[in-house]
Amino acid sequence: MSRKDYTDRFTLTAASTKLASPAERILAAADRLFYSQGIHVGVDAVAAEAGVSKRTLYNHYATKNDLVAAYLLARFRHIAPSDAPAREQLLGYFDYLERVFASPAYRGCPYVNAVCELSDPRHPAAIIARRFKLERREWIRALLLRLGASDPDELATQIQLLIEGAVASTLVRGDPALARAARGAAETLLDASLNPSSDRRVARRRTRRRSDA
Repeated sequence: MSRKDYTDRFTLTAASTKLASPAERILAAADRLFYSQGIHVGVDAVAAEAGVSKRTLYNHYATKNDLVAAYLLARFRHIAPSDAPAREQLLGYFDYLERVFASPAYRGCPYVNAVCELSDPRHPAAIIARRFKLERREWIRALLLRLGASDPDELATQIQLLIEGAVASTLVRGDPALARAARGAAETLLDASLNPSSDRRVARRRTRRRSDA
């Protein structure tokens, strides 16, 4: 996914705005405002940004919670391992993140941002956020399985933590190169999993013997 796709997929030009349906304009406005300013932005502001009445907004989205859920779902893009080399896909994701972080429009992860603004883990936005993070972890795990990693479940969690750490740290420090540091850590973890030292192999065999005893 390109950075343009990430930030501008709902950005409408003056010409396209006239052709877009009210529902599309509302969702585009919600995407711009919720991502840049937070989901605390009121429906009045969203309606004004979309050029519709508040009544029209509620005709399409019965509650603000419905609109927040639609905003997050619209940003939800399913990804699956491609035919490219698995290692290249995993490490390339950090390269992609560095490009994302370098954009002045970057405001962090929309799912984390939404959850941080909420106090209810049962809120639709929190549920969607968990789904998104779980799916990303499954993508990592599938690639690790293809590579033959020694413990794909644990390593998938570790690599996802590196990703989440880079996302949060960059937002605070404003340094896109943090993605490169996270990439280096991920590469170290991959190498350790795929090419364990003889000491680690011996320790693993001993652990298996004890568990089989």
